[in-house]
Amino acid sequence: MAIKYRRKKGFMKVGLINLEPKIHNTALMKISQYHKQKGDEVELFIDLFQNQYDKIYCSSLFDFTDKSQVPDKTICGGTGFDIKTKLPKDIENCDLDYSLFPNCKTSYVWFSRGCIRNCPFCIVRKKEGYIHSVNPTNLNPNGNLIEIMDNNFFANPEWKNSEKYLDQWQQPINFNSGIDVRIFESEQASFINKYKIKKVHTAWDNPKDNLLPKFKELIKYIKPYKITCYVLIGYWSTPEEDYERVMKLRELGINPFVMPFDKKNNYQKKFARWVNMKAIFKSVKWENYGSRINILKQKGEQYEVKRILRVLR
Repeated sequence: MAIKYRRKKGFMKVGLINLEPKIHNTALMKISQYHKQKGDEVELFIDLFQNQYDKIYCSSLFDFTDKSQVPDKTICGGTGFDIKTKLPKDIENCDLDYSLFPNCKTSYVWFSRGCIRNCPFCIVRKKEGYIHSVNPTNLNPNGNLIEIMDNNFFANPEWKNSEKYLDQWQQPINFNSGIDVRIFESEQASFINKYKIKKVHTAWDNPKDNLLPKFKELIKYIKPYKITCYVLIGYWSTPEEDYERVMKLRELGINPFVMPFDKKNNYQKKFARWVNMKAIFKSVKWENYGSRINILKQKGEQYEVKRILRVLR
């Protein structure tokens, strides 16, 4: 029997499709806030009720995410569809509706958009332009952690303006991706040390850049176990340079996280899996990686083989 839905007169029922459910999609949160302010009913999309929605939105961050089940009438956006798509200004200017993801305990905050760099493998400059300051949106009322989402936090000429907000909020902070060690200096270190930093993310994309002195300077101010460094492979580097970078970071106590440029390339997939699975990275040498499974198979230790295969997945 079909379920009937009684719509409020003059208002719409809106369904929001989050194709990457492990991610709290902030674009969908803004769309939700916009429609709720108009009095519309908003919920995460339920396939069973798709004919009852007046509007359906879908946002995706990744181009490899399966989109085959998205209904035809859906309004789609995000880098997973087209990097040129943008929210209308009246939606972009909305706060975030954190009630859309009731289990979310994080506040997602931007103090700037864009970047001073124009790396050929990165879409940030194409999508957001040159770096420019923005006003942060609201905090999650149930949040206990602030995730600073700026692509290059200290490249923003107005980064010091963030202090008045962070001093007021008094919550632990993650720098999601925005510490550029190439421009890191002592004034920035003093700023960081004012706050309770949970994690810091940085990057070492080009092996031709000798960033070791900068990383050594960084760990004087931030404990190395709090630092994750993204390591791009398969673009500017050889396998030997990939290995050298991750091992130098490991020696400093910094956590390397490999980002393969070509996710279908067998070497890049294998190397990323070896580095990013920390139990394997700490216990198995690169030259022995993969061969250990074959040795165990020969010995008939099937339980151990299955356990390692589960880890490697």
